[in-house]
Amino acid sequence: MINRVIWIVLDSVGMGALPDAHKYGDENSNTIGNISKTIGGLNLPNMEKLGLGNIDGMVGIKKEESPLGCYGRLSEISNGKDTTTGHWEMVGINSKDPFPTYPKGFPKEIIEEFEKVTGRKVIGNKTASGTAIIEEMGEEHINTGNLIVYTSADSVFQIAAHEEVIPLEELYRYCEITRNILKGEHAVGRVIARPFTGEPGNFTRTSNRRDFSLVPPYNTVLDNLKKHNFDVIAVGKIEDIFSGKGITEAVHTKDNMDGVDKTLEFMKRDNKGLIFTNLVDFDMKWGHRNDVEGYAKGLYDFDKKLNEIIDSMKDTDVLFITADHGCDPTTPGTDHSREYVPFLAYGKSLKGNINLGTRKTFADIGQTISEIFSLEPIKIGESFLQKIIANH
Repeated sequence: MINRVIWIVLDSVGMGALPDAHKYGDENSNTIGNISKTIGGLNLPNMEKLGLGNIDGMVGIKKEESPLGCYGRLSEISNGKDTTTGHWEMVGINSKDPFPTYPKGFPKEIIEEFEKVTGRKVIGNKTASGTAIIEEMGEEHINTGNLIVYTSADSVFQIAAHEEVIPLEELYRYCEITRNILKGEHAVGRVIARPFTGEPGNFTRTSNRRDFSLVPPYNTVLDNLKKHNFDVIAVGKIEDIFSGKGITEAVHTKDNMDGVDKTLEFMKRDNKGLIFTNLVDFDMKWGHRNDVEGYAKGLYDFDKKLNEIIDSMKDTDVLFITADHGCDPTTPGTDHSREYVPFLAYGKSLKGNINLGTRKTFADIGQTISEIFSLEPIKIGESFLQKIIANH
């Protein structure tokens, strides 16, 4: 019997280019494999015990003779390689039309409307690294109060502001206003608040980032869980990704380890349903900044904490670990990469050493959760519950 699923998304921890990766310029991407190759090998003993190295196509990770968990890799059927697209697909949404991107900055009419409703001028309005643009324009922002607006290869409208110039609640309000502006053909996946502190030459982005996503277009497994009075507990930016839809309780986090600690706190409580956690540092701090060593250390740190997660599991818990896309820090660019993502499952209710092969869609996870809790099926995906459930 399964009463609770602990579902952890290692944001951007991909494991090799998808067959259509060349369409995205990502044919050489392999986040895990290339990190391992670059640093001379990754040693992740706890994930290895569950079967990480046994996944079809996995390179750079040691295989176990008899893994304790179930393992496989997931393909993405949606058109995109961003956070929203990946997470939405996991719970049952096939995003056939990619979210709009703005490699040359946002059109004049969008910026003019933004300036009109916020009452502040815009500086930037270009594709940029978040750390680079605040170094470039932070001092001007402090002196003028103008807002730093920028984007990336993803479908995002990002607003950077110093916390002592623009109070957090005001920045969040600007993002909500912007979310209402960006509709129709300009309906970007996320509007992101990017607060920072510090002095010129020494600016630092804070953990008070907030994502203002589009509302999912229809109900997902999260909505179905909530409708049937199960808990849907969101840890990290999960609440933002789904714009609160289908969530019963949420907490934001400072970093990966805070995300793990918050997950552990919820695991100690008497809840039933889903604890859904996103660990964003892999993507935000290391993938986008091409920090191979930092990314590797982040994987080591999570792997060490995995023992604590497993030790805290009840007999009626199952653990799912996966990712939402890639972000290979070894490639020249700093964008997300179109990759397969790994999947691991473990629990007293599950079999060990089950190879799930290559799944057709991320939504197989959501469909499996639907079957676990006897919910109505979601629109896409195939459940693998019968392949992994132990016969007691």
